Amino acid sequence: MRGVFVTGTDTDVGKTYLVAALAAALRAQGLRVGVAKPVVTGLDDPGPHDHELLGATTAATFGPPVSPHLAAELAGTRLEPAALVAAATDAAAGADAVVVEGVGGLLVPLTRDYSVRDLAADLHLPVVVAARPGLGTLNHTLLTLEAARGRGLDVRAVVLTPWPGAPSAMECSNFETLARAAPTYVLPWGADASDLPVADWLG
Repeated sequence: MRGVFVTGTDTDVGKTYLVAALAAALRAQGLRVGVAKPVVTGLDDPGPHDHELLGATTAATFGPPVSPHLAAELAGTRLEPAALVAAATDAAAGADAVVVEGVGGLLVPLTRDYSVRDLAADLHLPVVVAARPGLGTLNHTLLTLEAARGRGLDVRAVVLTPWPGAPSAMECSNFETLARAAPTYVLPWGADASDLPVADWLG
């Protein structure tokens, strides 16, 4: 399976926007692209929701805006890792590449003993990390990189989004600091990913 796994340093850091931008950039290069978001929570909140915006293949959806393992428990069920892997595999069927969006960050539990990081590892896809450009991003992003590399994941890039039109000294410093730890790029709101080396990130 050729593609990329997009994770975040936290929730609401622009993962879905980044996934959409990556998929659009790959399609603009003439590739057939599948998109998967194996788990979606928060359907009780007003939509549209991530998988709807992306047209993504999903294995499980839940109403409460809580971690997937808790959402499943509240629904009286349990997420099955094999089904989550299958959602990504299904999205990749007939495609040249697949873009998979995680939920929350890498260490978010999908079951009591299976995390988003485990899912990324089982998919054997390189990882792109979505991160905020502002205050707090250094610790969150560096911890995410450490968690990914500790599991043997291949981190291809960090993308800071939404990157402001007039970045502050702190945001520029954050970029420079993170660029010493991993290839780092920026993506403003409303911009496409055509300037990013997206094809190089594919496994």
